[in-house]
Amino acid sequence: MAGGRYWVKRLDELPLVPTDDPAEFDWYPIQHHLGFGAFGVNGFGGDAGTVLVAEHDERESAQEELYVVVEGTVTFTLDGESRQVPSVSFVAVPDPAVTRAAVAAEDGTLLLAIGAPAGSGFETTWNSVNFEQVPRAD
Repeated sequence: MAGGRYWVKRLDELPLVPTDDPAEFDWYPIQHHLGFGAFGVNGFGGDAGTVLVAEHDERESAQEELYVVVEGTVTFTLDGESRQVPSVSFVAVPDPAVTRAAVAAEDGTLLLAIGAPAGSGFETTWNSVNFEQVPRAD
């Protein structure tokens, strides 16, 4: 730690909220531990069959969410459609009304979840010209 201004930490240096129930996920409270206030960020880990994200939508909170499969494979269900998502993949859910759920499909799976309400105040500091050649997702 550099006086609370930044940290460099390995996953095994983050606090883990473990569970004794094999059907429940282990939880890394990243947002709380590192003191982020602009967005939520947490890690969820488990073996095959573990529910990492319970079925829900974000209509009440108006959150946009980004999930990053760090290790393993996750079965995501998005508005009733199931998708196998391998490691080093992103699942973007900018529409708060989308119903979403995620289950570990492999042992040792690790999922990172990042989210914030669309109107939370984030503004890019990048010049818009930097994005002129970058396509939007279909």
